[in-house]
Amino acid sequence: MTDISHSPTDAAPRRDFIRELVAEDVATGRFGRAPATRFPPEPNGFLHLGHAKSICLNFGIAREFGGTCNLRFDDTNPATEDVKYVEAIKRDVQWLGFTWDGEYYASDYFEQLYEIAESLVLKGLAYVDSQNEEEIRTNRGTVTSPGVPGPYRDRSVEENLDLLRRMKAGEFADGTHVLRAKIDLAHPNMIMRDPVLVRIRHAHHYRRGDAWCIYPLYDFAHGLSDAIEGITRSLCTLEFKDNRDIYDWLVQHAGFTSPPTQIEFARLELDYTVLSKRKLLRLVNEGYVRGWDDPRMPTIAGLRRRGVRPEAIRTFADTIGVARKDARIELATFEHTVRDDLNMEVPRVLCVLEPLKVTLTNWPEGHVEMLDASSYPHDVPKTGSRPMPMSRELFIDRNDFMEDPPKKFHRLSPGAEVRLRFGYIIKCEEVVKDDAGNVIELRCTYDAETKSGGSSDRKVKGTIHWVSAAHAHRCEVRLYDRLFSVPDPDDRPEGEDFTTVLNPDSLVTHADAVIEPSVLTDPIGSRYQFERTGYFISDVEDSTPQRLVFNRIISLRDGWAKELKKG
Repeated sequence: MTDISHSPTDAAPRRDFIRELVAEDVATGRFGRAPATRFPPEPNGFLHLGHAKSICLNFGIAREFGGTCNLRFDDTNPATEDVKYVEAIKRDVQWLGFTWDGEYYASDYFEQLYEIAESLVLKGLAYVDSQNEEEIRTNRGTVTSPGVPGPYRDRSVEENLDLLRRMKAGEFADGTHVLRAKIDLAHPNMIMRDPVLVRIRHAHHYRRGDAWCIYPLYDFAHGLSDAIEGITRSLCTLEFKDNRDIYDWLVQHAGFTSPPTQIEFARLELDYTVLSKRKLLRLVNEGYVRGWDDPRMPTIAGLRRRGVRPEAIRTFADTIGVARKDARIELATFEHTVRDDLNMEVPRVLCVLEPLKVTLTNWPEGHVEMLDASSYPHDVPKTGSRPMPMSRELFIDRNDFMEDPPKKFHRLSPGAEVRLRFGYIIKCEEVVKDDAGNVIELRCTYDAETKSGGSSDRKVKGTIHWVSAAHAHRCEVRLYDRLFSVPDPDDRPEGEDFTTVLNPDSLVTHADAVIEPSVLTDPIGSRYQFERTGYFISDVEDSTPQRLVFNRIISLRDGWAKELKKG
């Protein structure tokens, strides 16, 4: 049974037009069985955020209505499919919090699909066509003109059956023949103009080996696989709307009773993102990203490595709902969901991305004071604190100092005061530079009466984060951002590739950052809020106990909003 036991809430699911139809099926007993759905990916790439929406819908309906949901791999194209994708897909579905009721493969149905193909030939509903691909396309006609019969459309049943069996036996080369449904070359739906059902392809299949050299096309395998499994509602995105006619035609003529019904819903279209497997594959193969799990990728593997929690993805899917018409979703909606999810769950720590040395000249030599630093703010329903060492030499972020600051700069500058987070008020007394004129050290004094949480009523306008130099742990911090610089990367002028609008700042690396020592005992893969910086996770692939690498999950606020207003 579908399981999301670690879902963040048990709130009642939102209603949409698909759930209303399923509720009616249950009320009327239309199918004579419990609702049965399936998630049917092709194992030719990694799943992305659009697939996550479908996963949540299919498994969610099964859970809500006491039904079942299968995981089925539509593996009918041996040239592009691989077991590594199968394993990645299973891992992603499980990580999202779902357990499938049955694991199936379209390739397991090849024998049954072939029997159906022969039955269609015997009924005069399918024929072997020996035209090439271009001839078939030309003879199919256009949206304004009907198709014309090819020279092989009226072959006898006996000849068609003989050719089909010889195709299966491997007698013919790729492209020599195809099996087509015999429907209506004047049909207003172009897909119904004698669609191709089976083609010859001499290729090694990752599961069936070399046992088959003919393979069913998507339209032939998909609906019949649903019917074989007893699926009640086939949930597809809108680009498959025209395929519904052939779906119903095949299931009907294959003789299935109480057949499944296809329903289409809007696919996910997300700003600053591409959700095309073909384009994502290009990004990987052409080296624009470091792999399918690059944290900039909208793949589930990439989101997981970036540090997004499955709870946030499920919440996002519920938030955007299921619509009948396509509409772009603002990426800010997803980012807000991620921030909201992390805010209540992760502890706060201090990390300095660009360290600048600060020496407290009036701090006792060799003295270390352990401050009590709260790990969660007062508005988060969690408690806890950790010891924060403070010593004579500190690191602050270089961006928190300006030698000649503007009027409203409330951080550190010559003669100015700021409060150190959890610590004391300090004052910049001297700026030390190297021979090239670069600032390399600030010499400050601290006010011993101003410890955070103490009785002093002294106020300053700025508070900055810091790390004790003697206790700082060197780390690498990777600031990941949106992969594209425009909301719709697919909307390019003619001749311009989508890769021309890749964001050059989608990854900024700080190789010499420093972080407080409290994180050193945490397991790799722990999440944090770096105060004043964003939410981060220690990278599970590149981190070692000796050198942690942190990925930014999301910034604290939408830094693109101002840029859009400027534009």
